[in-house]
Amino acid sequence: MGKDESAPRIIAGMPMYNEEETIGTVVTMALRHADEVICIDDGSSDSSARIAEACGATVIRHRSNQGYGAALKTLFQTTNTRDADVLVVLDSDGQHDTSDIPKLIQPILDGEADFTIGSRFVEGGEGNSMPAYRRLGIKVITAASNLTSDLGIKDTQSGFRAFSRTAVERLRFDADGMELSLEMLEDAKEKQLIIQEVPTVIRYDVPKGSNFTAVSHGFTVLTWALLSLSQKKPLLTLGVPGLGLLATGAAMGMQTAQGVTTQLDSVLGDGLTAIWVGVLGLALITTGFILQTVRGFLRILLVREFGLD
Repeated sequence: MGKDESAPRIIAGMPMYNEEETIGTVVTMALRHADEVICIDDGSSDSSARIAEACGATVIRHRSNQGYGAALKTLFQTTNTRDADVLVVLDSDGQHDTSDIPKLIQPILDGEADFTIGSRFVEGGEGNSMPAYRRLGIKVITAASNLTSDLGIKDTQSGFRAFSRTAVERLRFDADGMELSLEMLEDAKEKQLIIQEVPTVIRYDVPKGSNFTAVSHGFTVLTWALLSLSQKKPLLTLGVPGLGLLATGAAMGMQTAQGVTTQLDSVLGDGLTAIWVGVLGLALITTGFILQTVRGFLRILLVREFGLD
């Protein structure tokens, strides 16, 4: 029997880099829930591409390794030519449970969401045997991201995601690395796309984990989150440390004032240090306030003149 023409067209896509041990199984399992599987071979030097094609996937090749974000850009561009209703993105190393694909795409098919995230940290989700240091790192990154975007997402680092046709067409991102996971969320919010988290289980006992070490991945993504936070909420980013320095300078000044009976050179040195620390803190607070005010003014101007937010 032929495929029901009224049924939604589902594409499963995955970045792929030297995953010959797992790619065959992932492609085969994903094809049970998708009309097409697209693998973006990001410069693999092993047999990943050949195995993926043999198992029924469409393979798009990068000549060199360009990074996770670059692979997703290619995947989105390719999906836009396929007339797909939903794009599901998952890892090619077997960490994501392909049987959760129907659950992940259902809110999109029901018109309740444009963008869903397979989350380990909502009720019903789980990261099997996730190392404690990795869980802590994800929590820190997620907290920094939510300060920037105010989205309240509990698992910003999950690579198991699904996108509606509208989201695939409208989302834009510049990052080539793993920081794209946060950039995508911010862009979705700016374009008023509805994001929903869906519980899922992510495995950590696969033969080979991510090609990025947890430390380098975490540092890169956290740095991006903090830079984004400093641009969007400068008063928070500069004001909090500034307030800490101002309080430190005041405390040092009081301690110095109480030690007036000690040697004059020591008192002068400690006093000048207290003044320097306090002035630095005050400068940070002032700078943050000015930048926040300018940002607010520019935002009002954009809304009034161009209807942009």
